[in-house]
Amino acid sequence: MNFNKIISFFILFNLFLSCAKNDQKKLKNLKSSVTLKILGTIQDGGIPHLGCKKDCCKKAFQNGVSKNKVVSLGVSDLNFKKSFLIEASPDITVQLKDFLNNEINSLDGIFITHAHIGHYSGLINLGREVFNTSNIPLFLMPKMTDFIKSNGPWSQLLKLNNVELKPLFNAKEEKLTKNLTITPFLVPHRDEYSETVGFEIKGPNRKAIFIPDIDKWEKWDQSIVDYIKEVDYAFIDGTFYSEKEVKGRDITEIPHPLITESIKLFENLNEDEKNKVYFIHLNHTNPLIDKKSVEFNSVKLQGFNVAEISSVFYL
Repeated sequence: MNFNKIISFFILFNLFLSCAKNDQKKLKNLKSSVTLKILGTIQDGGIPHLGCKKDCCKKAFQNGVSKNKVVSLGVSDLNFKKSFLIEASPDITVQLKDFLNNEINSLDGIFITHAHIGHYSGLINLGREVFNTSNIPLFLMPKMTDFIKSNGPWSQLLKLNNVELKPLFNAKEEKLTKNLTITPFLVPHRDEYSETVGFEIKGPNRKAIFIPDIDKWEKWDQSIVDYIKEVDYAFIDGTFYSEKEVKGRDITEIPHPLITESIKLFENLNEDEKNKVYFIHLNHTNPLIDKKSVEFNSVKLQGFNVAEISSVFYL
């Protein structure tokens, strides 16, 4: 190969790299008919938190209402006019107003990760005492299905046809539209009543993972670091910033990966990969709830994100 050919090769190679980078940038900014909306970011107990006398809840008690809502996502495919809720939180009433403008009958299904109160207790509003819905699909894993079938008042939702069960299975893709699939995957957590799953949510251009609850990353048989590299958005357990938050309780009874631990684990990710991470499911004591806090700014400076209510992501 002569000198001119070598120069030509490198010019073409650099052009290829430049085009590839531009294509990736366009893809990142590309809007899609499939959207994911953050409807809530807080741990099960919400804000204000029952019995809390700390500064974190004082303002919320004084104001009587909080803009912060318990963790939930809304996923829609606008082309097919299909909308799905992930998690039926205690704040489901205002969340469905935000997501569907109160058109509850246009909801095409609800996915639930596990049987801890912040993730399923909102289902009670589907019964005849409140909205009295008709056969809303309820996508559940096997143990969660048994829990709903075997315990009131949830079993009454089935008896009165307020909901209809749609079985989910580990790592089996649920195709909801031509453009949208949701796949559950098992994660280790305190499974008193059901198994616990995360969800992979895939649109035509991008995909996200949602893991609001997990005991510790090292207990999982998968690598969260590898998973982050494979997806475009990672909404992951950010319950506690550090162990200093929980006083008077044994934190080993409520294990979660501390945000400080997660950041340490993710330190070798590159800038783009770190930017995929959104901490969610924040306990009422978590300083990241306050955007003016040192901790919030530290997390942002290190390249990570904190999930914010009403944010929309295109998949």
